[in-house]
Amino acid sequence: MRIGILKCGQSPELLRGELGDYDSMFEKLLAGRGFEFSSYHVENMEFPTSVHDAEGWLLTGSRHGAYEDHDFIPPLQEFIRKAYADHVPLVGICFGHQIIAQAMGGKVMKYPGGWSVGAQDYVFGDEKITLNAWHQDQVVERPEAAQIAASSEFCENAALVYDDRAFTVQAHPEFRDEFVEGLIETRAKGVVPDTLLDAARARMGSSLQSASIADRIEIFFKTPRAALRKQGAA
Repeated sequence: MRIGILKCGQSPELLRGELGDYDSMFEKLLAGRGFEFSSYHVENMEFPTSVHDAEGWLLTGSRHGAYEDHDFIPPLQEFIRKAYADHVPLVGICFGHQIIAQAMGGKVMKYPGGWSVGAQDYVFGDEKITLNAWHQDQVVERPEAAQIAASSEFCENAALVYDDRAFTVQAHPEFRDEFVEGLIETRAKGVVPDTLLDAARARMGSSLQSASIADRIEIFFKTPRAALRKQGAA
């Protein structure tokens, strides 16, 4: 199964050589699951010719806000709506989570409660999952089509599911501790409060359940769409 990775940003240049860019992080996260990958740097206006150029699409994180005025935002939202209409599955992570929600009628903004950085605990149904996070923006109003798949005390809309069409997660299952440490050194100083950075460092080494999210992504991508549409029409 071919997955197209829509790269909505890049990891910091100082970290990229050693720790990889966002697309390579997802390839590692989903390795050994029968996927092939193509990558498109949509932030740089490199878009697929069709939503059917891949069997599923994964939208990465970004340093940009979904609500900001950037050239790539309008065509990306149009691409999302087209894939959604055609039942080509979408997975969004962090910015990807936010831009899918915004494209489908939700609202994204800088959360008044501030930043979420480092290992955080989320409730997926009956399961508590710990994942690394790095965000100030949140989906504060979810689209009508979206249902909550996970929440935390800090982030109500921590994961959303749109029937068979989209599965999105605010946290970063692809981020390892060494990358979070790198972000602290390259992007956080003077931006994220020191108390949050200290708390993030204190939780490094926590048992992360990134593989559990990889399992969910795999199942979501591989779910037969025609069967689901038929069930929905019954």
